Amino acid sequence: MTQHIGTETGYQSGFGNEFATEALPGALPQHRNSPQQVAYGLYAEQISGTAFTAPRSHNRRSWLYRIRPAAMHGSFQEMGNGRIVAGFTGVAPPPNQLRWSPLPMPEAPTDFVDGLVTMAGNGSPESMSGCAIYLYAANRSMTERFFYSADGELLIVPQQGRLELATELGTIELEPQEIAVIPRGIRFQVRLPDGEARGYVCENFGALLRLPDLGPIGSNGLANPRDFLTPVARYEDREGDFELVAKFCGNLWRATIGHSPLDVVAWHGNYAPYKYDLRHFNTIGSISYDHPDPSIFLVLQSPSDTPGVDTLDFVIFPPRWLAGEDTFRPPWFHRNVASEFMGLVHGAYDAKAEGFVPGGASLHNCMSGHGPDAATFEKASNADTSAPSKVANTMAFMFETRNVLCPTAQALGSPQLQGSYQDCWASIRKNFRTTA
Repeated sequence: MTQHIGTETGYQSGFGNEFATEALPGALPQHRNSPQQVAYGLYAEQISGTAFTAPRSHNRRSWLYRIRPAAMHGSFQEMGNGRIVAGFTGVAPPPNQLRWSPLPMPEAPTDFVDGLVTMAGNGSPESMSGCAIYLYAANRSMTERFFYSADGELLIVPQQGRLELATELGTIELEPQEIAVIPRGIRFQVRLPDGEARGYVCENFGALLRLPDLGPIGSNGLANPRDFLTPVARYEDREGDFELVAKFCGNLWRATIGHSPLDVVAWHGNYAPYKYDLRHFNTIGSISYDHPDPSIFLVLQSPSDTPGVDTLDFVIFPPRWLAGEDTFRPPWFHRNVASEFMGLVHGAYDAKAEGFVPGGASLHNCMSGHGPDAATFEKASNADTSAPSKVANTMAFMFETRNVLCPTAQALGSPQLQGSYQDCWASIRKNFRTTA
């Protein structure tokens, strides 16, 4: 028999807070984490996202009080990876600028896991360093299947269609222009309220994503902690013939499980999934001259062992006012020691007149020159900058890493790869003259 029990969806505000939430009154133990007997016959279980001895300010762990412990499932057997790629060393990464059109919606029934396509990545889950970048396109909800990644936390950026992320610690409802992060090891389902969905995922193998320090900006600005939402406890008491899919060391494994693993009745701690509405980002910019560095658009970062150099940055380019006088206002031409994978959620990107559309993607690797196309350069070079102008109706983002992003063979061979991308700079004119 199948039985559903739980509470309504809700959220708690704040980033990295110590939360406490229960779906049944008295389910949370008082003053101790693992009493001899837990209320309602529940099992106490801790999930740790950092080393036990990590400094208190960086330590992430949560105590879960659940109907059955997470150890209860069948033996894992390796399964086909579909379009998920386990490593990034098999293809020589080209220095070319690369751009892709959006993935088409699948014709066959395809859930979130089956709809993941690995585009690029670096490092490895085994070394707990680096990342993998995916596109997804799905047209079927996960109902009898559950998923988790032991390799890294999943930063999900929907572009088309809403997602309902039913996790062990509660449910997150997500729409385009919002993001969610599912921590490493947390089990979840992806349900599709609109019947189909498309978007982007970055799997972070390294240090947990966190809010950046603000430095001379001060105490306010960029993404504010209170705008990050963590779900309240919501559980299922459901039995049946289900499948638990694990991503481990780059490969997919499946095990039978006789109950829903979303059976956490209460939990407390700071290791939990969360969501953030990108439209709440408090954009900082120049009000005198020059276009500031894109680091002013940083939402989340995964720090490395080198101060000031991250293994992964998540950066957005939201609607904003441009006020710099006598300034080339769009992003300037540049080459970067870091590597940049960009996506577009909504509207148009102000540095490209055409070709970069919602659901598409681009990759500019280490020291590959890029910037505005010819049409954008001409328009911005001759624009009136005596008055502010607004970049409106847009939401672009970037996954930036300190290491080269190696595109996969399937990404380089994809019919969505735009072979003519470099032509967008071909018509840039030579304006050089020897007189001022």
